[in-house]
Order: sequence, then C-alpha cells, then structure tokens
Amino acid sequence: MQALWMVLGALFFATMGLCVKIASAWFTSAELVFYRGLIGIVFLWLLARNRGVSLGTRYPGMHAWRSLIGVVSLGAWFYAIAHLPLATAVTLNYMSSVWIAAFLVGGALLAWVPVPGRDGSIPRPPFQGTMVLTVLIGFAGVVMMLKPSVDSSQGFASLLGLFSGMTAAFAYMQVVALSRAGEPEARTVFYFAVGSAVAGGLVTVIDGFTPWAQWSWAHAAWLLPVGVLAALGQLCMTRAYATAKSESGTLLVANLQYSGIIFAAIYGALLFDDRLDLSGWAGMGLIILSGIAATFLRQRSLPKAPAEEH
Repeated sequence: MQALWMVLGALFFATMGLCVKIASAWFTSAELVFYRGLIGIVFLWLLARNRGVSLGTRYPGMHAWRSLIGVVSLGAWFYAIAHLPLATAVTLNYMSSVWIAAFLVGGALLAWVPVPGRDGSIPRPPFQGTMVLTVLIGFAGVVMMLKPSVDSSQGFASLLGLFSGMTAAFAYMQVVALSRAGEPEARTVFYFAVGSAVAGGLVTVIDGFTPWAQWSWAHAAWLLPVGVLAALGQLCMTRAYATAKSESGTLLVANLQYSGIIFAAIYGALLFDDRLDLSGWAGMGLIILSGIAATFLRQRSLPKAPAEEH
C-alpha cells in the first residue's frame, strides 16, 4: 500500500507543478509558497477536524525543523519550476530519492571505516557493492536527463533545483522521524503549511506583493489547486513514509517518487511543447530501473525489521 500512496502523491505533486508553472507568469515564487501554505492551512484544518485529529503536538521542535527545511526546499523548487522546463525542474527536486538512497549506502560504508580499538569480535556488515553501483547508475541517469535541457542561461535555476532536492531529502527523513514518534500525517502536513505561509508571507512582505493591476481573478484561480494538490500530495507522501517500517521500505518509497518525473514529462510535452531527446528518455529509464534494482537488493540483503508501534 505504501507504493500506491507514493505514486498517487507523485501524481498530485506533478499536477501541482503544472499549476505553479502557469501561475508563475503572474506571481513570484515567494507568493506561491505563501498562498500554497495559506490554502493548505484551511484545507488541512477542515480535514483534521473531520477526522477528529487534534492539531496539538508534543514535538514542536521537530515540526519547526521539518517546516524550515521543507520551506527552503519548496521555495527553491518553485523558482526552478518557473525558469526551467517542467520535467527538468521536477527531476532536480526528485533527486531527493537518490540522496536518500545515497545516505543509506553511506551509512553502510561508514561501518567499513577503520576505527582504532575496534573490537574484532564485532563483524562488519557485508559490503553492498552492487547496491553502490545501482545508486551510481541512478545518478548517471539524472545527468543524462538533465544534459539536453539545461543551458548556461538556466544555471542559477538549475542550482536551486539541485538544492531543493538535497534539502527535500532531509525534510522527508524528518517526516519519517515524526511518523515514528506517533504524529499523524494530517498534523505533520498542517504544521508544514503553517511554516510555508509564515515564511512565504515574510519574504513576500519584504519583496512586495504583485500589484493587483497585473493579474486578474482568472489568474488567481490557479492558486487554489496549488494549495489543495500540494496538501493532498504531502498527505499521500507522508502516509507512504509513515508505513515504511524499515530501511528497505524507506528506499522503496523514495524510489517510487520518480514516477513524478514521468507525469511531469507528459504534462510538459502536451502543454508546453517540452521535448526530451533519446538521451533524456534513456536517463529517465535508468533512474527508474536503478530504483527498482536498489529496492530489490536492499530487501534481499537485509533482514526484515520489526514493525514499530506508533
């Protein structure tokens, strides 16, 4: 079921990216973050009330850190969406899956670092060379996909897109920590919406709101799906990570985010006439295949972790 939640969340986020791309013609990235958070607060408050979920929390510090790192990632991603082809911006952000897989592999590699006084009776875990190769192939696929569509004039937006993927990886790992602490997904996503509204609002007040004379209510109508789809996507992804009870489960969820690249590529081709050449499509295929291979290798090589109580 965690796989279905992640694919559905990826679809919601790709559709949200489409709306952000359109709305960015009239609104700044900070404004979009602000309105996304404001709409999300209302939507999630109603959802929590309908489910009988209390919004009070015993972990304000964990929510604050998740919101801070998440808002930084979100703002960078919205800027990338506005200035890059949709599939390219989504790919850069969804590199968070590659980063998570790399972090998991890095954790295993750290066990091989010689430590003075290490007790020889404590065996090292087996070196997962095939897993390392699989992650490297995933990175190669990302490079192949980005190369045809990123030029020098888009360098800053590309760097922000890469940064959004890195910070999103940390945000998603904090989501896992919150879920294991017993926080329901509606509460976690609600506080992220609050953080988005506060941070986006502060930046927009400093930078200035877009004058009303430059947009109409027809333009503003694109803001509603940005907020609603973002909340739905975040709920699905939070649920996916919450049901991942082991490292292999986390890796599975992380890799399935790549389905969002396919959805974004379809939107870009149909609505913005974005085109990927053979190298780009081959890179996309490598990313997906490396995710499947990495998941299989982790599940086969690691024992199943016991489920944790919420």
